[in-house]
Amino acid sequence: MKHKNEKSPLHLFQSRLDQILNMEHAMVKLSKAIDWSVFDDEFGPLYSEDLGRPGKPIRLMVGLHYLKHAFDESDETVVERFLENPYWQYFCGFEYFQHQLPIDPTSLVRFRKRVGAEGLEVLLKQTVDTARRGKLLKRSDCKRVNVDTTAQEKAIAYPTDPALYQKMRIKLVQAARARGIKLRRSYSRKGKEALIKQNRYRHAGQHQRANKMKKKLKTYLGRVVRDIRRKACDIDSDLNALLCKADRLLARQRDSKNKLYAIHAPEVECISKGKAHKKYEFGVKVGIVSTSRGNWIVGSRALPGNPYDGHTLAQSVSHAESISGVEVKHVHVDKGYRKHDYTGEAQVHISGAGPRKKSRWDKLWRRRRSAVEPVIGHAKHDNRMSRNYLKGSDGDKMNAVLAACGYNMRKLYKAFLWPEIPAALKRLYQLLFPPDLFIRRNAQLIDVATKL
Repeated sequence: MKHKNEKSPLHLFQSRLDQILNMEHAMVKLSKAIDWSVFDDEFGPLYSEDLGRPGKPIRLMVGLHYLKHAFDESDETVVERFLENPYWQYFCGFEYFQHQLPIDPTSLVRFRKRVGAEGLEVLLKQTVDTARRGKLLKRSDCKRVNVDTTAQEKAIAYPTDPALYQKMRIKLVQAARARGIKLRRSYSRKGKEALIKQNRYRHAGQHQRANKMKKKLKTYLGRVVRDIRRKACDIDSDLNALLCKADRLLARQRDSKNKLYAIHAPEVECISKGKAHKKYEFGVKVGIVSTSRGNWIVGSRALPGNPYDGHTLAQSVSHAESISGVEVKHVHVDKGYRKHDYTGEAQVHISGAGPRKKSRWDKLWRRRRSAVEPVIGHAKHDNRMSRNYLKGSDGDKMNAVLAACGYNMRKLYKAFLWPEIPAALKRLYQLLFPPDLFIRRNAQLIDVATKL
């Protein structure tokens, strides 16, 4: 394994970070709670001892990914904030304050490609193991989980036929010029003019004129495609991929399957979740598994192909068991999982289904199923799952796992932040939001309130 993981030499005029920082800070405690040697054992064989430039410390790369998704940063901003925050530098394993950028932001991209989507699941598993070592998550909590799906949107513009025709034509013209293919006509000026007119006609409600401009854009694209096929002597793989996308775009109808929604991201799918504010979402479906008690994410997997929710239950449960290392006994889902094909050992509880007469505990756990909804909301808006900027279908899988890692890291950070909050406020918070999630009797509430 070829990476720098040795300790820094003692500098004469520099102070160590452990002499400057508050060692009771939550970030310092969190850095000590994580078992960093696991990542060296898992990712070390991916590096070469004798080939190429020495790699960066694995702890640095893993720590930056944790911080990126825990605090909703991009590859560029997480490196910039690392340079400003000494606690982040200590978290990533540095002994002295750094005055230069540790890596180029593109190194994070190469690290993700090197590790892969399956390798990043080690990061998620380590957050669960850290919570268990800190007694924040019990082994029994992993036996009862809530499962739901959500849409992870891709970073694309809203797909419309005229805009896709124009973008596809521009891509083909650029590819033809790069290969020395002289086209009869590029339609650069006429295509731009037709797209502007189509947008204005559609905005004014003049649908016949707008459809006429749309047909023109489609005609321009078809002429460019046929011209390239006639004049290209040898069609390479990249050009052939563009031509196949163009054919796929030209041949689609209103009721066609496997439509193309983005030129640079052909894996994007149209997902209809029945939301009032957003009828369609364009990306990939993601299955989320959280513990019923504690709301820890123990499973997050991209589900390409836009499958029916009930057909993804087996994948979600098996993924949660591999991450937590505990066999799931009870699974709580909504009505979208009716007629599922799960055949495992766990008992599936569907909200609003089953016998009307239920025990008190069964009712409480079934109502608890809705707790997965805010988990998904926080993962989306706080941990970069709402919009995926990573490339390809592998990027969809990576972002789903890393968003779950960021969510669990925020919970760990807040757990280590407790000692910094006054004891009276802590007791008041526990009174208002009981951690056991069960209804307490009025006498117990009055007793706790008098002790404050």
